[in-house]
Amino acid sequence: MPALLNVDPVCGMSVAADAPLRHEHAGVTYLFCAESCLRRFREAPERFLAGARESMAADPGLASAPHICPMCPGVRSIGPANCPKCGMALEPEGVFAGDPFEAEHRSMRAKLALAAALTAPLVVIAMGGMLTGHARHALLDEPWNSALQAALSSAVVFGAGRPILARGWDSLRARSANMFTLLSLGILVAWSASVAALVRPALGLELYFESAAMVTTLALAGQVLELSARRKTGAALRELLELAPPTAIRLDPLGNESEVKLAEVREGHVLLVKPGARVPVDGVVLEGEAWIDESMLTGEAEPARKGPGDALTGGTVATRGSLKMLAERVGADTTLARIVELVAVAQRSRAPVQQLVDRVAAWFTPAVVAFAALAWLAWSFSGVEQGAQKGLVAAVSVLVIACPCALGLATPMSIVVATSRAAREGVLVRDAEALQALASVDVLVVDKTGTLTEGKPRVTGVVAAHGFDERRVLALAAAVERHSEHPLAAALVAEAHARGLVVGMAQRFEHLVGRGAAGVVDGLEVVLGSAALLVERGVALDPFGRELAEAGRTGRSLVLIAVDGAFAGAIAVEDPLRTSAKRACRALEASGVELRVLSGDRVAAVESLARELGLEHFEGGASPERKARAIEELRRTGKRVAMGGDGVNDAPALALADVGIAMGGGTDIAKQTAAITLVRGDLTTIAKARALSRATLRNIRQNLWLAFGYNALCLPIAAGALAPFTGAMLSPTLAALAMTFSSASVIANALRLRGVRLADGARER
Repeated sequence: MPALLNVDPVCGMSVAADAPLRHEHAGVTYLFCAESCLRRFREAPERFLAGARESMAADPGLASAPHICPMCPGVRSIGPANCPKCGMALEPEGVFAGDPFEAEHRSMRAKLALAAALTAPLVVIAMGGMLTGHARHALLDEPWNSALQAALSSAVVFGAGRPILARGWDSLRARSANMFTLLSLGILVAWSASVAALVRPALGLELYFESAAMVTTLALAGQVLELSARRKTGAALRELLELAPPTAIRLDPLGNESEVKLAEVREGHVLLVKPGARVPVDGVVLEGEAWIDESMLTGEAEPARKGPGDALTGGTVATRGSLKMLAERVGADTTLARIVELVAVAQRSRAPVQQLVDRVAAWFTPAVVAFAALAWLAWSFSGVEQGAQKGLVAAVSVLVIACPCALGLATPMSIVVATSRAAREGVLVRDAEALQALASVDVLVVDKTGTLTEGKPRVTGVVAAHGFDERRVLALAAAVERHSEHPLAAALVAEAHARGLVVGMAQRFEHLVGRGAAGVVDGLEVVLGSAALLVERGVALDPFGRELAEAGRTGRSLVLIAVDGAFAGAIAVEDPLRTSAKRACRALEASGVELRVLSGDRVAAVESLARELGLEHFEGGASPERKARAIEELRRTGKRVAMGGDGVNDAPALALADVGIAMGGGTDIAKQTAAITLVRGDLTTIAKARALSRATLRNIRQNLWLAFGYNALCLPIAAGALAPFTGAMLSPTLAALAMTFSSASVIANALRLRGVRLADGARER
């Protein structure tokens, strides 16, 4: 069995032993933190095995980009900086290539290495006497003992530990006490007391230089752990960014090829996509045919055939075949860029549960300082032997062990990991509030078209009224519908082209949301949509005939057409049920969610679909206003409602629901209104998203219990509560070790969300 190396050979980051990204080379299995590192290693393994390290260079734009704190709203800075309130490194507000924390992580690791190298001999000097049988703790005699301890400790505290002290000072200047306030006070009190013991031996104090150094070293270790975790959670964004190729092949009007940087591609450019290459931007196929791997969007492993007129998405891969495309959306407007930005915004957002943490943190640090002072006073006036000295140990231990870093990390770490995991599952979360709200949803209301069905209707029949021709009816309808974004409109236009019809251009186009459309074609006034719309326009409806009656019974949608006020015919359209719809319904019901269908389609079509899925609650013929009222009515009854839809007519209901869910293939207004977007448009991902939401809230609660429980248990011990029974005080060094362990436990618990099993939402663990 090959040996495992759990340090990424490309970037040097530590990787969990069960990490999925791995590659065997020369009998050794190497683990990787990201796909980009794995790809670089495969290309040149000898280079990295020789000791080379390749970091993600920070984007030059970071120096002038706004930075914010994920924990403290309102904190902003131009360029990298530390938060004056909590001390954390600020994050760039936008999305940038490279790793924004790589430089600080490297610097902090160097400081940790220096601190550890100096602290190790210091501890030996301070405690080595116990190992050699001396009556004194110290290994050396005076004055060498005190001089060396003071020199080594000062180098650790004021050299390697400068970032800790600087952030503590910043917190005092900002009048916002935080974990660095407590750490700085604890370190400086221990160091100052040791200096006082050297200067005034009559005080009877012992040397605590090794405690000051150990606390500093462990505080630096905690920062390295935190930065490492933040880099790992940011790897998902960097992987998404790397899906876009760095260059594109542009064709000039004469067909000559030239390779250009992706940033130089503009709307209207004609690009060439060769076999094996990634599609550079969003656009449409002009010429050629290729099989495109769209698994990053759809989750489908089978490539999709693309020909002239088909849409292309940047970041997808041409597995075979080549084509020419017209660039339509570039830069920040591409689907991939929007996905990255949405994930980044969600990671920076704050869940409502964070408000509890903020209220606690507001008084926590001042309360700890007061508690430390009381511990020192209580021991000093207790009358016990060396009371003042024990009081000093207790005060320093309290300040160090109560560091609220675990409390501060409890919520943000879970949110960042969860939103990255959600993006991998094809769920884009706009903010942490939506993720938290989804956990408590008990009713899911969904539209029919594009949600339970594939959203790709096809025409199954055309019937013309007396005096009209089927081809003419279809051509007129397609001329009007070519202006619409509705899936039914696309089906009509596609059928007209398939029959070789010439589709004209409608004038005075009118989009009647949720009802139909109207326009003037070749001087004829054409209205198409529901029966209610035609009746409203004064159109007398003739009997549809046997085929249309059968279409009504089987649930197929009917588009009725009127020309110059006279009924001209009807078009039957069928939208197939998604293969995953039944599985999604079962998964949602198993997790306690009641599913309802609320559609603007005909009652017969909605009823047929509801019966096929075994749903009791459904409503057809619903206008956008009716959908909005239905959501309000459910909420008034105390229900927590999620609404899933993909059209313009769903936007009001999406906005009114507790959680709005847009399908990835839907209209832009639906995505802008919704709090959650399903990239693949698959209803099973709603069940997965809800399972992840509930797992995230459980994870946050676990983190808060770890943080609160840790302080509730350790503060009395640090103050010396066990001393009357054991005769021993908790040393500041052990307090610092416990503080680091608490932060590490919260980080490790949050990272568990990366591997939590969702099982289509039917079962949660």
